[in-house]
Amino acid sequence: MAAKEEANHGGGATIIVRRIKKVAGGHHGGAWKVAYADFVTAMMAFFLLLWLLNVTTDEQKSGIADYFAPTAVTLARSGSGGILGGRTVADDGARGEGTPVVVVEIAPPPVRQSAAAAEEQQQRQRAAQEQERFDEAQAALQRALEANPQLAQVKDNIVVDMTPEGMRIQLIDKQGGSLFPSGSAVMPERTRALINQIAQVVASLPNNVSVSGHTDATPFQRADGYGNWELSAERANASRRALTTAGISTDRITQVVGKADTDPLNAADPFLPENRRISIVLLRQVPVLPPNLR
Repeated sequence: MAAKEEANHGGGATIIVRRIKKVAGGHHGGAWKVAYADFVTAMMAFFLLLWLLNVTTDEQKSGIADYFAPTAVTLARSGSGGILGGRTVADDGARGEGTPVVVVEIAPPPVRQSAAAAEEQQQRQRAAQEQERFDEAQAALQRALEANPQLAQVKDNIVVDMTPEGMRIQLIDKQGGSLFPSGSAVMPERTRALINQIAQVVASLPNNVSVSGHTDATPFQRADGYGNWELSAERANASRRALTTAGISTDRITQVVGKADTDPLNAADPFLPENRRISIVLLRQVPVLPPNLR
């Protein structure tokens, strides 16, 4: 029995177990597919870029370049901004000795003026130019009066000043020397000679003219009701006629008024002779703007 079992044990078939390890993706794996896909994508993007460069205009290219340009530029000279400004305690810092340091200064963009500010600036320039012409005319009138011996004695009867309306030339009465006879609008020859000199200055400028007559506060009234209002108006009109006779176009005289004693030159004493006067104003073509307080 034992021999039989031994025989069976010794003569049995040998069992061999073989283990097979399977690798997914074949012999080389699937990594090449990813690399190939990246290559194809890159080539497609490259040919698409070439096509876009071919079909776009220069203006479109410039617009695309501006779109991708940086919109802010730092003005800092270093990367720190702290106490040392990005430098070490030593003067040379980390750079080598003798290495030049280049600092690029970037100017801020110019400030654009609004249309209203530009118009205001132009108006101020025109007003300044007009004022220069007034100053030159005033100097010319002064020289003309000094050069004329017949008018040298009455040159103090002319007062020139600048007002918001324009350049005002006033012929005023002085103690002992009146422009018109008392209570009359008949112009003496001496007054006419003064207005002729003024007309030369007026003719040298393109400005329109306003003429006004003034009296002092001394009561004056004739039996027919003729008083300071009528007297001042007639003296202003007589001055207008003298200007036009001297060559001033009637189209340039835009206003002739009589103001009686309502606008005294010396308000502290309205009875003074200097309140009796003729005012000839060269009206400004450009209004004077108030000072810019901004």
